[in-house]
Amino acid sequence: MGYTCFCIMNTASSSSPACGVPAISGRIVGGTDAVYGEWPWQVAVTTANSLCGGSLINEQWVLSAAHCFDNSISPGNYKVSLGRYKFGESIASSVTVVVEKFTKHPNFIKPGDRGDIALVKLKSPVTFTNYIRPICLPNASVTFPSGMECWVTGWGTRRYGENLPSINTLQEVMTPLIDYKQCDQMYHIDSSTSSYTIIIQEDKICSGYAEGGKDSCQGDSGGPLVCEANGTWIQAGIVSWGDGCALKNHPGVYTLVPAYESWIKSYISDVKFVSDDQISGSPDLAPQHCGLSRNLYQASCVLICMNMTYA
Repeated sequence: MGYTCFCIMNTASSSSPACGVPAISGRIVGGTDAVYGEWPWQVAVTTANSLCGGSLINEQWVLSAAHCFDNSISPGNYKVSLGRYKFGESIASSVTVVVEKFTKHPNFIKPGDRGDIALVKLKSPVTFTNYIRPICLPNASVTFPSGMECWVTGWGTRRYGENLPSINTLQEVMTPLIDYKQCDQMYHIDSSTSSYTIIIQEDKICSGYAEGGKDSCQGDSGGPLVCEANGTWIQAGIVSWGDGCALKNHPGVYTLVPAYESWIKSYISDVKFVSDDQISGSPDLAPQHCGLSRNLYQASCVLICMNMTYA
């Protein structure tokens, strides 16, 4: 056993910051106001009559939920707001970009189906700032264990059935992960659905408490469920659906992002994914593109030391 240290030079500029690392530290029920700039990958996807969330994954692409998009509505009628803190209130750090196109996974037909994931291309690329940054995506090798505490963010309602206020501060809530099999068992409790009928599909992950009380809700759909690993934030899920909001034995259901690595790559060639080794900080495979520095404008050397055990 001993300490292994390695130094990684980072020269990220405002156009290429590390993914998953906010410059500021600091559908939601039971949550609290986020700190301004704390979740710089969070976006709002809107039409004249709808609100969804999403996450920025590079300069021109956003990840969201398929059920947020209607094929009968022209892509140009969707707008994506980035760098925003209070929804309904413009600030200097925020920008709004028209959508060029959206692509829904072909498996998705209706809410509850597999494939509740969508890729959204912006009409023009955005410039990364302290308030606009990409989230890191996990590749198919990454597993998120049950009980891991992760965060969901959004501008959705704070009570089921409640209307959105005209100005709504970004909300955050931390809840533990629940694997899809355990989540399926929970959804069958006091349910008229046969135990042989699958409610939670294998491309999902859940997050919440058996007793309820904290959850995503209407308006949060498409938003990110993110987990921290060694100072870097990784997107585990996409807000998909739930039975009500924050009900007992009905945790929020999320599309599992690593299950769709190959599909995402088939549309976006330059998006990068992190592996289990990169997240854990293996000295042989240190992450070269995400989570290395909070400084947007200066080169820096990040010294990482880990207590390693060798066979």
